[in-house]
Amino acid sequence: MEKRYEPRGDSRGGDRGDSRGPRADGTGGRGARPRGKFFKGPRKKQCRFCTEENQVIDYKNVAMLRQFLSEKAKIMPRRATGNCAKHQRHLTEALKRARVLALVPFTVE
Repeated sequence: MEKRYEPRGDSRGGDRGDSRGPRADGTGGRGARPRGKFFKGPRKKQCRFCTEENQVIDYKNVAMLRQFLSEKAKIMPRRATGNCAKHQRHLTEALKRARVLALVPFTVE
């Protein structure tokens, strides 16, 4: 007769084999995490175009536009740059114009 699978009483389904329980060094198994009373998470990035009123998004300003391109010449997302939605749209439009005029590359070879 075959043996059937019997759960071990753990609601997660048996021995997981990873280090999710208490460890010998007393860290709890999930790595170093701040557990202070006043911890509010990572600080949200501010849109540089909203904070610096004199900075304008222009397709001819190649040095500024390159800061928002990845190593593979992709446009960086809002969560990485910290731009607001309005300025991210303007930035994307300026980058696309600069690409068409060959000021900024479409791809990196």
